[in-house]
Amino acid sequence: MTVVATPPSPKLELPPLQLGRITVDTPVILAPMAGITNSAFRRLCREYGGGLYVAEMVTSRALVERTPESLRIISHDDDEKVRSVQLYGVDPVTVGQAVRMLVEEDRADHIDLNFGCPVPKVTRRGGGSALPWKIDLFTSIVQTAVKEASKGDIPLTIKMRKGIDEDHLTYLDAGRIARDSGVAAVALHGRTAAQFYSGQADWSAIARLREALPDIPVLGNGDIWSAEDAVRMVRETGIDGVVVGRGCQGRPWLFGDLQAAFEGSDERHRPGLREVADGVYRHAELMIETFGNDEYKALREIRKHMAWYFKGYVVGGELRAKLATVPTLEVLRELLDQLDMDLPYPGIDSEGPRGRAGSPKKPALPKDWLLSRQMDADQTRDIAAAELDVSGG
Repeated sequence: MTVVATPPSPKLELPPLQLGRITVDTPVILAPMAGITNSAFRRLCREYGGGLYVAEMVTSRALVERTPESLRIISHDDDEKVRSVQLYGVDPVTVGQAVRMLVEEDRADHIDLNFGCPVPKVTRRGGGSALPWKIDLFTSIVQTAVKEASKGDIPLTIKMRKGIDEDHLTYLDAGRIARDSGVAAVALHGRTAAQFYSGQADWSAIARLREALPDIPVLGNGDIWSAEDAVRMVRETGIDGVVVGRGCQGRPWLFGDLQAAFEGSDERHRPGLREVADGVYRHAELMIETFGNDEYKALREIRKHMAWYFKGYVVGGELRAKLATVPTLEVLRELLDQLDMDLPYPGIDSEGPRGRAGSPKKPALPKDWLLSRQMDADQTRDIAAAELDVSGG
């Protein structure tokens, strides 16, 4: 891996992140991303730098039902120092059962609750970033989860967005409720559900949450594409650590840059095409292990990573198309061997935003969801049914 020096920057006076009994020396968290942050990708990230690496989101109902996919999602490598799991749910009873299972069966060292997902199939059921609008439901879920997690001395955190849209913000109320319920930390993505991933993240909202919750760790998420972005967010907001999502897609070495930056080092990873190709192949090998030696499934899953890995690099259109439909490890090797391995790091063209940002849109919500911040009888009934509908991991 090519490592280059950038203009020196002073070391951040940021202490290790303390989540209950867990100490995260480098205050960086890998955001859980469906279909991405499996054990293979987490291993790649860990090999570059320190931090806390969270598994893909798993639905509480699927976990309680012990579906094979949900059990795969919460599986961790033997050498993962902290087994971190993120749960999604809309029913306090089911979320509590899922947390109890993780605790009693010793399947996690840290649990995070998802209140930030903006995907319509989640919000139209009242879940994800739509849920904190209902104060009673949000409070019940968080209190139940904290109670169950505390039985095993497992720190529980939450990740959320600013709110549904700019007219229906929830993050300050939700942050205070979570703090009073005993969570170990609160992470805020500086966008609303309506924004999806478009526009710019509102770091000023992260700063306001930090100011409102001086007595627990507050973490910031949104538009961290480089180590310099992370340093700037910490300095502008006063947060205790950063959560990195799309910025590391196709760039697991970003965690090496983040650790270096937080330690005051000016070293940054700038891989040439050979190093990227080697990383892709290793990722594919690890994916095959992750999916129980199912090569077809593993290679199908890695296809989405190709555009991210090769962003900005000179790769012909025909070759890119073939990489995006690669069927086997053998074919992957043949395709990678066609690259000009001597090409250097392309600079700014390979950096910055990656993945689909989407466009602002009116969030999909349950009927009459915004009329009151309390649940009514119909919504309570419907949300219990919605929990049953999202099983499957």
